Amino acid sequence: MAFSSSTKLLLITAFFALASWQQVIAFDPSPLQDFCVADLKSPVRVNGFPCKDPMAVTPDDFFNAARLDQPRNTMNKFGSVVTNINVTQFPGLNTLGISYARIDYAPLGVNTPHLHPRATELLTVLEGTLYLGFVTSNPNRLFSKVVKKGDVFVFPKAMIHFQMNLDHEKPAAALSSLSSQNPGVITIASAVFGSKPPISHDVLAKAFQVEKKLIDWLQNQFWENNNY
Repeated sequence: MAFSSSTKLLLITAFFALASWQQVIAFDPSPLQDFCVADLKSPVRVNGFPCKDPMAVTPDDFFNAARLDQPRNTMNKFGSVVTNINVTQFPGLNTLGISYARIDYAPLGVNTPHLHPRATELLTVLEGTLYLGFVTSNPNRLFSKVVKKGDVFVFPKAMIHFQMNLDHEKPAAALSSLSSQNPGVITIASAVFGSKPPISHDVLAKAFQVEKKLIDWLQNQFWENNNY
């Protein structure tokens, strides 16, 4: 069958559109089986975790006694602690595209600026009043708000975000759901000043427009994290 020039052009355009669409939907494919409980001890290395033998899976693989109703110890320099429930603590989450966290804040405690490279985060305030927000990519617009018990706020994927308990006397708490079984976290301050090996102080001094001795001082601090 012969095709006219216009028909050929239409077919070629449709082909490339379909190819582009396939690339988009292939970024994070849906599971190809009912479940894929992570085999954390497997020597196999893939983008994620290999599946445990389905015949060896038990109901306990889909259960985690995290006791997220219980407050955590916030005695650290940030005054906050994050209790993560992702695939490394809960193998049943593997391939399901979701994880969870509880965040506890001491009075005036801060969950410092950070980002999740693989997930959007939906935060629900359990107790207290939080000042929170996120910063967009360049030109770096800040979206911030004061939220209270029962309020919900979303941090788009890979955006730098933070929370602070505004109360001087009472603790606060929140629950977060994240759109990845292994969302990852990059804490901005410790990533910049606490990397191993360190970033050249020449680079950081120019980037922050400060003297090298200040960069040296920052790099010599102990950069802990608040993940439980």
